[in-house]
Amino acid sequence: MAELLLELFSEEIPARMQADAARALERSVVGALAERGLLHEGARSFFGPRRLTLVIEGLATAQPDLREERKGPRADAPDKAIEGFLASVGLTRDQVERRSTPKGEVLFAVIERKGRPTAELLAELLPELIAGLSWPKSMRWGEGRFRWVRPLQSVLCLFDGAVVPFGIGGIVSGPQTRGHRVHAPAPFAVRDFADYSDRLAAAHVSLDAEDRKARILAGARAAAAAEGLELIEDARLLDEVAGLVEWPVPLLGRFDSAFLELPPEVPTIVMKTHQRYFSVRDPKTGALANAFVVLANLEAEDGGKKIRAGNERVIRARLSDAKFFFDEDLKIPLEDRLPKLKEIVFHEKLGTVADKVDRIAALARALARVTGAHPEEAERAARLAKADLVTGMVYEFPELQGVMGAEYHRRQAGDDPAAERIAGAIRQHYSPLGPNDIVPTEPVAAAVALADKIDTLVGFWIIGEKPTGSRDPYALRRAALGVIRIVLELGLRMCLRDEGFKLVSPESPIRFKVNITGPAELISEWLAFFADRLKVHLREEGLRHDVIDAVFALPGQDDLVLIVERARALQRFLGTADGESLLAGYRRAANILRIEEKKDGTAYDAGAERGRLVESAEHALAEAITAAEPKVRAALSAEDFKGAMAAIAALRAPVDAFFDTVTVNAEDPALRANRLRLLAEIRQSLGAIADFSKLEGG
Repeated sequence: MAELLLELFSEEIPARMQADAARALERSVVGALAERGLLHEGARSFFGPRRLTLVIEGLATAQPDLREERKGPRADAPDKAIEGFLASVGLTRDQVERRSTPKGEVLFAVIERKGRPTAELLAELLPELIAGLSWPKSMRWGEGRFRWVRPLQSVLCLFDGAVVPFGIGGIVSGPQTRGHRVHAPAPFAVRDFADYSDRLAAAHVSLDAEDRKARILAGARAAAAAEGLELIEDARLLDEVAGLVEWPVPLLGRFDSAFLELPPEVPTIVMKTHQRYFSVRDPKTGALANAFVVLANLEAEDGGKKIRAGNERVIRARLSDAKFFFDEDLKIPLEDRLPKLKEIVFHEKLGTVADKVDRIAALARALARVTGAHPEEAERAARLAKADLVTGMVYEFPELQGVMGAEYHRRQAGDDPAAERIAGAIRQHYSPLGPNDIVPTEPVAAAVALADKIDTLVGFWIIGEKPTGSRDPYALRRAALGVIRIVLELGLRMCLRDEGFKLVSPESPIRFKVNITGPAELISEWLAFFADRLKVHLREEGLRHDVIDAVFALPGQDDLVLIVERARALQRFLGTADGESLLAGYRRAANILRIEEKKDGTAYDAGAERGRLVESAEHALAEAITAAEPKVRAALSAEDFKGAMAAIAALRAPVDAFFDTVTVNAEDPALRANRLRLLAEIRQSLGAIADFSKLEGG
């Protein structure tokens, strides 16, 4: 068994592309070898700013020999059929066998191929696989049409200690790589992966991204602690900077404490997004400190003084710009900025941002009764929520939208409880932005956040811009999950159908700038979309998809809180002996009805004539249904789903007894029809709980 070592050394690969490219390289090479009968004992891929590395261990030095039998046409088949078969297997007539079969003599081809050396196969495969790597963006350089993310500088490829010779993009493979750009720029040859890894470490290259992240985190914590500060850890930033450096050296820098008078999000965003710095805080107060941790990519002779000073100059300039924009923005009240929203197109079919603001203001006012907010406050917060889009700060730092609007309103409105609630709503109206983001809980903030998301969902649904497969350019799935999280976590009682499409009802004063057709179909599709998002949201809870479908399928089910409560109760019920038995009884009743209704060409409605009941089991079942139905209705009306399940559980024994002792398809047509109507009563009774046909096997 042998080892394959492949390194693709290039100019700097964007950090966001490195991990996916390394995994794709591993999958493609491992898959191509497996297709050719070459399995392996282990494979690992590594990535960094200037290299993708793949090591595959336990590969055979040659393919296994292949023996394959292929059946052909009958020996007396037409000449063209035989010639086609011979051409497909690459043999002549005298090289194939004639074998007797029950259908006569048939031609068989026995193909034997000697396994090829693995190194020979690799030399053929690797150029194609490397060129076939998919990048979000790529470039062409040099001669030919070879494209890659950045210009390749060298290709290291060893198998069983020897070079696998091939060329790609004008570069010939060899045994050499390079270390750190500054500390060890000269090329050097390696023997195998162990030698490669050791030599890179000695050349100031940390090969493993996880190792780089651990070094960064430990070094950054230590740099902050040395100054009595605490690192503000950020997993996403850590992932990114680990892809920017080969030999991370954390350094702590400072900026003028006067910049701490800005809202803390401003220096934090400037440091993280624009400079890739880690923020730090005072561990005693938890407040942001006037310091940062920057990652150098080398061990400087002066201990990093010049690097630190250069980064301090950069952050000072950045924060000075931010302070200028902040001061200038405060001179204009948010209210006065609203006319400028008419100049920003939200979507060509949905109008301007000002049009959207009109819609969410009307909807937020209506939703105030759901969240418990004051209607005027909800409407005002919605009108101001997008105003910071035309401020200098948000133009320069788009990540701060919402945050700056809240800050400007707070400072311009003064000390007023209503102003504080409105500021909070402005700040949080985009939330939650993801599964780990906070949900706005204050009533005004919840109303505006819901209004913004529902308007987006309804608007794009109306113009036909619905998510398809992996395509969701307007983040509608995220918006729907945001609505679901707000509604469920706050226990809000609202009907999606009514609140969502209130905007397009005839009596609504707000109009979308498109003609709306087929509203019933639109609403149905919209609710189905929410059902799918609800399944995703409740996946970790273990709530079954088919149970959610069974509840959503009931007429008028668009109150998310009730849907989830009913689904939870139904799943618990189905996990009991009564639930399992009743589901089996429903399936049996539904199957019989489906078969007989198809045969008879008619549907059997619930309502068996009690006077036509003959068997004692029929009477017992009818009595049980009559007794259970009002209890189920009362429990459902009181939103007591546990009670509804308990009431319907009383049908278990009579349903079992009915199927054990009663023949549904009696010879007497009237008796048969009456028994089918009794089965329809079972279907109807259980249908009040959920659509049991949506349950697995239902």
